[in-house]
Order: sequence, then structure tokens, then C-alpha cells
Amino acid sequence: MEKRMTGYEGEVIHGISTLTEHDIYLFKEGNHFRLYEKMGSHLMTADGVSGVHFSVWAPNAKQVSVIGDFNSWNRESHPLAARWDGSGIWEGFVPGLGYGTVYKYYVVSHHNGYAAEKGDPFAFSWEVPPRTASLVWDLNYEWNDTQWMRNRHAANALAAPITIYEVHFGSWRRVPEEDNRYLTYREMAHYLADYMKDNGFTHVEFLPLMEHPFYGSWGYQTTGYFAPTSRYGTPQDFMYLIDYLHQNGIGIVLDWVPSHFPDDLHGLAYFDGTHLYSHSDMRQGFHPDWKSYIFNYGRYEVKNFLISSALFWLDKYHADGMRVDAVASMLYLDYARTGGDWIPNQYGGNENLEAINFLKRFNEAVYENYPDVQTLAEESTAWPMVSRPIYAGGLGFGLKWNMGWMHDTLKYFSQDPMFRKYHHNQLTFSIWYAFFENFVLPLSHDEVVHGKGSLIGKMPGDEWQRYANLRLLFGYMYGHPGKKLLFMGCEFGQWKEWNHQESLEWDVLQYQTHGGLQKWVKDLNWFYRHEPALYEKDFSNDGFEWIDMHDWEQSIVSFIRKGNDASSIVLAVCNFTPVPRYNYRVGAPRGGFWKEVLNSDAPYYGGSGQGNTGGVEAKPVPAQGRYYSMSLTLPPLGILFFKYQGESA
Repeated sequence: MEKRMTGYEGEVIHGISTLTEHDIYLFKEGNHFRLYEKMGSHLMTADGVSGVHFSVWAPNAKQVSVIGDFNSWNRESHPLAARWDGSGIWEGFVPGLGYGTVYKYYVVSHHNGYAAEKGDPFAFSWEVPPRTASLVWDLNYEWNDTQWMRNRHAANALAAPITIYEVHFGSWRRVPEEDNRYLTYREMAHYLADYMKDNGFTHVEFLPLMEHPFYGSWGYQTTGYFAPTSRYGTPQDFMYLIDYLHQNGIGIVLDWVPSHFPDDLHGLAYFDGTHLYSHSDMRQGFHPDWKSYIFNYGRYEVKNFLISSALFWLDKYHADGMRVDAVASMLYLDYARTGGDWIPNQYGGNENLEAINFLKRFNEAVYENYPDVQTLAEESTAWPMVSRPIYAGGLGFGLKWNMGWMHDTLKYFSQDPMFRKYHHNQLTFSIWYAFFENFVLPLSHDEVVHGKGSLIGKMPGDEWQRYANLRLLFGYMYGHPGKKLLFMGCEFGQWKEWNHQESLEWDVLQYQTHGGLQKWVKDLNWFYRHEPALYEKDFSNDGFEWIDMHDWEQSIVSFIRKGNDASSIVLAVCNFTPVPRYNYRVGAPRGGFWKEVLNSDAPYYGGSGQGNTGGVEAKPVPAQGRYYSMSLTLPPLGILFFKYQGESA
């Protein structure tokens, strides 16, 4: 950023373009998905002269000029010219400008005399907020993640173990002795890689790191769809973070927000004096809950812009997945609206047909270009076939967050164990629909903010019971079909509700309760990753089998997870009460010795130490419809995992 130029007095040269006729053809028909290569600001040499080419879409403007430090923000000195082809694109080449130039577009509209200074929608870098100008930047970087990129199809496959650590960058860890500052991208790379490897997570998902003016939005009010936020460093610094994580075997999921955008003056809102990126009718174009604008998915140029953004992060930043935020708000025309505050589609329904087509085209474009990544939908309703192929009538996502599981399970766990037997169905119901989609089981940031408290704070009982409950919750989550996602701080039982202005409570790890919980999550991760029965058939009912789901009176469930190999079997038993159960008989699919491989009640994790001394023999005693069974000690508020070792001699 220190290479900015000031005091430049050159003129704009017109007639030089980065856009070909074919580019314009694709742009007009809504099929140009790498617009970032042509639009925005690009360093180039024309006729032996170096400079920057600028191009911006503003079809309803009568004047567009480039302003910045280089011309003392003079709105008249560097006008762009409208292309002759009706594309609505304004462009021009300014010789002498270079890397780090600070600039905006000054846009004067044909409508109502509107005029505003706008950041570049395609900028690769922005000033550090609260400053709002764009920066001319290149994306040159020497990557060192060739091995990861060559083999990542295996790490990102639907049949692979995927355990995601969800991170808000600015509050994961701070530097208190330096005025509580954020870590930089490069600092984070080393801290986070070590932590992820030590605790066994396979992927990290970052809350949105695209440039956003309001830090308190956590990135969900995006203005820079082609730029990582400059709060933590340069684009190359962000590349280094991803590169380093890849070198350490860690996948990257980026949170992406194509559902809405903020009303900041320098952003996309009212860009050329019209609702260029959104609908002019507020019943379609404005989100009442978030006070932000909704993209007009039926406009080809908007579709180009958004899908180009998605491919950009895969092309230039080597992302392994794109988690699409607030998909439900895109699918329904009446989302968060009441009465007549919405406009039905052409058939009279509440489905947003344009958004549906956009999401399908987005997924097609991603998987056509990158079959070795995943798209993940945060979709909170029962919309069918979100993660099913487009050719079969689905939306084409690879994975979908299982919000129903999250809400039902947390509601169940918040119950006093004395009354859980009356809510048994909240726990078991999720299996009835577990294989309708390719689900991720999320315990996400949304559950530890806005007065909801921390996960440990949701657990009932005294201190010991709270931690036992949380270990049980995590164990049940890892045994349940579906990929896993856990928000930062939950893995060690942070007491405070998450606050984006503060670091996580790392100091609590000095206490055995918190440290034990973290050890439990670490061992769950490693057991899950090394036990195919727990992940190979996550999305097939062939991979799950109840032993007993009907013991509501004692709040106990038992089930089997199975892998592709017939010998790959894990048996799990959960006791959701603080009452230990002795000589509890559980049916077994095979006779012989079953090793107790994980016990959430082990003293190592902070438990009471009740269990089955390393394993138990399944004998030919019929129980629960099976010929063999085991007599078990079930620890209080505990989960046991058993692995078949073979027939006894």
C-alpha cells in the first residue's frame, strides 16, 4: 500500500479497452463469469505506456470520472467514456498510474441530479475502514500448495471426514499488550494452522472476509465482493494465510453473501442513481430485517457480477468451498415479510424464480470449473433437494446446513434431564430426514450471540453436569450422520457469549473443566477422521441403524454407524440423564469383544470415571431384536463409543 502515487496530472486516453466484443456478448446474455479479469482497475501497458485501465458498469449515468489522490480528487479532470455498444460500461486508460493508486468513481446520474463518489465494485483491494476508497492492485503471488490442490478432491469429497472449525477472524485471538489489536493474515496463518492440526479439524470456515465497512456486521454486509478486508493485511497476505493452511493439510471454506448488500453511499446501493443491483420496488428489493438491499437476480449483469465473485475466490485464492449465507431469504419472496408487503411470482406463488435460477447457475458454474470443491447452503427451511443435482431437480449445492437438527438438539439439551423423557422425539426425529440432503451438523456462531448465551451456558444442572452435558452433545453430534461444524470457543466451553470486539477466553484453558472439554473435542475429531464408519456413508441410510430409540423413560439411545467395509462398525450408546445405569443391556450386531474406544465420562475429560474397563463381550443373549447383546455400565450424562474387535478365542 505504500506505493501510492500522488500529484499526477495526466489525461484519460479513450479507445483502449480490456473488453472484447465477445466479452460484451457474454456480458449482455448473462454468461460472463470472469468479469473481474476485465472490469474494475487493471495495470496494463498500451503503446509502450504503463498505466491503469478503468471500467465500470453505470448504464444510467450521464458522467463518470475517476478521482483519487493522483488528481487531488478532481471530479472533472479524468472523465471516462461510455462504450458505443449499449453495454452501459464506462472506461478509460490513465497513463502513469500504478500499483496502490487510491481511487473512486464519481458518478453523475441522468435521474434526479443524483451524484455520488463510489468505490469500484470490482476492486481487488480497498482502504482500511473507515476509509472507503478502492486501491489499484495486482494479484501476483507464488503459491506453494501444489500438493494440496492436486489431492484436495479427496479431502473435500462427500465421503470424506469433514470437521469444520468456524472462525470470526477479528475475535479468535487478539494481542492485548498491543491495544487489543487483531492478528494479521500472516500472524493468523501460523497460530491457526498449529491449533487446527493439534485439535484435529479438517477445514476452517471464515465468517465473511470480503471487504465490509461495518465491523459489527461480522462481514455479512459486504461492499467488496472481490477483495479481502484490508483490516488484516493485503490480498497477498490473505493468499499467504490460505497457502500456509493448505501446506498444513487444512481446507478453506469462505462465507459468501449474495443475498443482500448494505446501503453505504460508497457501495453498490443506488450506484448510478437507480437501483442498479437491486429492485426498485422495495417489496422486492429491500430486506426489512437487515435494512439492506436484495440483489436483482433476474438482471444478467447482476448474475455476471455475483458468479464472477464466487469463481474469483476459487480462481485467485484457492478456496475449497463457498458457504452461501441466508439462502432461504433468497428463495422466498415473502421472507421476513407480512401481509401484502411482497410481490408474488408470475404463477402467484412465493418462490423467487429468478433467485432459484441464479443459485442453480452458480452451482453449475462452480462445479463445472472446480469439481473438487464444495458449495454449502445455509438454508433454514424445508425447501426440497437443496443439495441434490440440478439435472434431478435440485438446487445443486454439495452440502446443506442442518438447521433443524441444530435447533431441536439444542432445545432438547436445554431441558432439565428430569423432563427430557417427555421430549425424546426432539432428539430422535432428525434421523427421519437425515438422508434427504447432504447435511452438515452446525453448532454455529448464530447460537452464541444476540442474548442466546454460550453453548456451556445453555446446558442445565450444576457445573459438573453442564460440562458433562456439553461433552455428551458433542459426542452425539459426532456419532450422528452428517459432516460437523463447530464455532470457535465452543470446543473449550467459553462461558461468555461471543463478542466480536473481544478475543476468545483462552485463559480458561488453565482450568481442568475447560481443558478436559477441549481434549474431548480433539479426541472426537481424531476418532471421527480415522474411523470410516463415522463418515463414509454420512448421506445414506445404509450407514446408520438404530439399536434402540424407544427407551424414552430412561432417556437412552443406542445406534450403529457403518462404513463401506463390512468390518467397519461403530456402536454408540448415550445416556441423557445424570443417573448412571448399571447392567444396561444393549443389542449387538455381532458376538465377540467390543472395545470401548471413547468414553465422555473419563477423568481425562473431566468425567466421573464410570465405564466398562476398556470393553465388553457381546454374548448370545437376545435383546432389542438381536441375537447378541452386551451388559453395560452407562455413565451419567455420557456417551460411549465401541468398536468391534472380533470373536473371542
